[in-house]
Amino acid sequence: MTLYPNLILDVLRNVRYPGNGKSLVENEMVADDMRIDGNKVTFSLIFEKPTDPFIRSVVRSAEAALQQAIGPELDIKGNIGVQYLKPVKEAPENPLPGVKNIIGISSGKGGVGKSTVSANLAVALAAKGYKVGLLDADIFGPSMPKMFGVEDEPLYMVNHDGRDYIEPVEKYGVKMLSIGFVVDKESAVLWRGSMASNALRQLITDAWWGDLDYFLIDMPPGTSDIHLTLVQTLPITGVVVVSTPQQVALADARKGIAMFRGDKVNVPILGIVENMAYFTPAPHPEERYYIFGREGARRLAEELGVDFLAEIPLVADICSDADSGQPSSLKLEAAQLTGATSWITPEAEAFSQLADGVVKAVDRRNDTLPPTHKVEVNKK
Repeated sequence: MTLYPNLILDVLRNVRYPGNGKSLVENEMVADDMRIDGNKVTFSLIFEKPTDPFIRSVVRSAEAALQQAIGPELDIKGNIGVQYLKPVKEAPENPLPGVKNIIGISSGKGGVGKSTVSANLAVALAAKGYKVGLLDADIFGPSMPKMFGVEDEPLYMVNHDGRDYIEPVEKYGVKMLSIGFVVDKESAVLWRGSMASNALRQLITDAWWGDLDYFLIDMPPGTSDIHLTLVQTLPITGVVVVSTPQQVALADARKGIAMFRGDKVNVPILGIVENMAYFTPAPHPEERYYIFGREGARRLAEELGVDFLAEIPLVADICSDADSGQPSSLKLEAAQLTGATSWITPEAEAFSQLADGVVKAVDRRNDTLPPTHKVEVNKK
């Protein structure tokens, strides 16, 4: 059978668009780009927007109708393209142009103190004079409002360049946002993955973060949709991985590192932090008891060829400080203001060393590696 454009159009007059019941031809949905090469036919169908729910079903219906009318020899499957009346506005490569470095704080499993490390790292960096932002991306277990003592703080809108933005809560020199500000703190967050991802994007793109030296993201534990949303939304400078010395935690940390290092994500690992590295009794700060094993995270860092950033002791005050909304790193600033170096506790000194290690790791990463790009969705 000889193929020609009017034959194809006659068949498409019998294919209906479910949105209004009219044919594809009546709706002027057949683009003027038809090509016929022997038995191969290519053309595009025009839809109003990429979120049209009938795109896939209409394309399949058109393929089936043409195959049935012309015969199995027709080469049409996969040759029908899609165009849109309204151009799709691409998201900017970096929705936070005023942010110099975007750092993820990750852990392979829960319970290793990742959020505590994130809060204290943010405060320690701010105490050293850096402009710091902190995003609590643990949608289902937000803890930053509690750790900063701002659980009941209301959110306000601020106008910049004619647009309203969410204004982050600022405390201890850190700008911070969390889903915990907008949900009932007594109730569980029961959201599907897409709802959680959309809420997270809003906290990033609809907030006025301003100019920052470091934007820290407290990621949820493990690997999930949230991690993919973050690397698809932001060009992350690098990731800090938190683990305990315990072998179970190290095994999960290894998996998390493999995810970030994989070809599809390709985010640099800045280093590993060993939390709960050893127990130090308050009356005897020089004593160390290795409850969960010794230097497991340090050995993992050496094995994987990444920096070992710091070891954080297991001290009861770290927990009580977080529960009271006053992260242990605040003692650094207090010591600086008063000159009383005796106020610097072992845990505060450890977090100060962590902040210094992160700054050095970021500087080295920026000097030796090209900028990270967002992960492209469905990129082949």
